[in-house]
Amino acid sequence: MGRKPQRTATPIRSGYASTSGTGDQPPQRARIEVNFSEEAMLHALFGEFDANLVLIENRLGVFIAARGNKVVIEGMPDEVARARDVLLKLHEKLLTGEEVDSGAIEALIAMSNEPTLDGIITGEAKGPPIMIRTRRKTIVPRSAMQAEYMRQLTSNDVIFALGPAGTGKTYLAVAQAVAQLISGSVQRLILSRPAVEAGEKLGFLPGDMKEKVDPYLRPLYDALFDCMPPEQVERRIASGEIEIAPIAFMRGRTLADAFVILDEAQNTTREQMKMFLTRFGQNSRMVVCGDPRQVDIPGGDRMSGLAYAVERLEGVEGIGVTRFTVADVVRHPIVGRIVEAYEGEGN
Repeated sequence: MGRKPQRTATPIRSGYASTSGTGDQPPQRARIEVNFSEEAMLHALFGEFDANLVLIENRLGVFIAARGNKVVIEGMPDEVARARDVLLKLHEKLLTGEEVDSGAIEALIAMSNEPTLDGIITGEAKGPPIMIRTRRKTIVPRSAMQAEYMRQLTSNDVIFALGPAGTGKTYLAVAQAVAQLISGSVQRLILSRPAVEAGEKLGFLPGDMKEKVDPYLRPLYDALFDCMPPEQVERRIASGEIEIAPIAFMRGRTLADAFVILDEAQNTTREQMKMFLTRFGQNSRMVVCGDPRQVDIPGGDRMSGLAYAVERLEGVEGIGVTRFTVADVVRHPIVGRIVEAYEGEGN
């Protein structure tokens, strides 16, 4: 049985007007009522023990009271409006059959301060809704930058995705690659990472070459298994439709009719990155993912191939660059706080 979530926001008395303070007077509180007609959706909308409402309360500093199909939100005017928008968008997601979890709520709260919220969630922006359909799930953006990245994944030949862990750089690229492989628009999916040694030499690790490098490639397997049934992944790997290999295995090849992803690209040298990018072939797409602030190249004095490539290639036709920040972290909220704390170290 689940534990009842705890409210940290202080309840506010109702009846305040939605106006700003003047002079020495503090800004007055706002009170909004929202009615939902589909009562069957209310349990999923509010969550077990009203967990979804409590999460919104605690993140936005408002107080929410649910009575039947009516929700009353009280607090500072801007936060009340954001809480209302988040609830309405969650309701829309439920009506379209999407699952609502704490991650979806956190994402909507993060986006509720951005003008793109309506278009991202409902597809009201120009063009079709932004989403990626795979065999196992339909993926929608969880931040404005993810929405821009997903657009680039369908429009540019080479995409550089830069930013901290947890922003969806590699996951969304793998999802798009799987969708294109399933649709037949590409014939192969090639996933690669540099096998940077962390205190151990690969030659001294037990097993054959595959067993030596597989641990470095495990995050790519994890993303694949999340988008495609495991038996299909194994079958396509066996047939060569999906290839997962260290970047050194790319030398001397031309990668045509392929969706090619390079992960942890900040750990490539300039020579490796140039070699990788020049593998590009007809009817292909390349995505290069990495965090320029997390370089583990041995020696420490060699410039990251990722940073150098972006410096040289940004603005070139057919090449897109997406820069994520800690605000785009879509894992558990504590991941964003951890990344933010480390980024502030020594600055």
